[in-house]
Amino acid sequence: MLEAYEKAEPGPELEVTDRVVVSFDDRKKSRHRVTTERGVELGWFLERGLVLVDGEILKCTDGTFVRVCAADESVSDVHSDNTLLLTRAAYHLGNRHVPLEVGAGYLRYQHDHVLDDMVRGLGLHVAAARAPFNPENGAYHGTGGHHHHHHDHE
Repeated sequence: MLEAYEKAEPGPELEVTDRVVVSFDDRKKSRHRVTTERGVELGWFLERGLVLVDGEILKCTDGTFVRVCAADESVSDVHSDNTLLLTRAAYHLGNRHVPLEVGAGYLRYQHDHVLDDMVRGLGLHVAAARAPFNPENGAYHGTGGHHHHHHDHE
């Protein structure tokens, strides 16, 4: 079994030889066993609280690199040009500690009919879909989800 204890920093010298396609619930596990697309068993043993983001690369102990890809899963999509309504929906979903993907003109969360009804009650249309789910990690996880923001604070 391949083992990975850390993420690799992306760079042109990395030769990714395999990939795993996993759900958000699996990507947030610090210890997990999966089968790669090439049929190799892989176990990752990462720092607690670390969430693997779509496209990140695991560095395996044998020197190989495996890309992590977000699997399609059951999600609810909310699209609107009305930023006030989307902001209100994001507030109410966040108040319930719902993992939330935030994009330009849309919100996405793991499908839940109770949450769908709440969002509809705010005046928004909700569509069930199968799609990759890449929620924000949160303000206290350092990177703020899949958005990388680097600068010095004086």
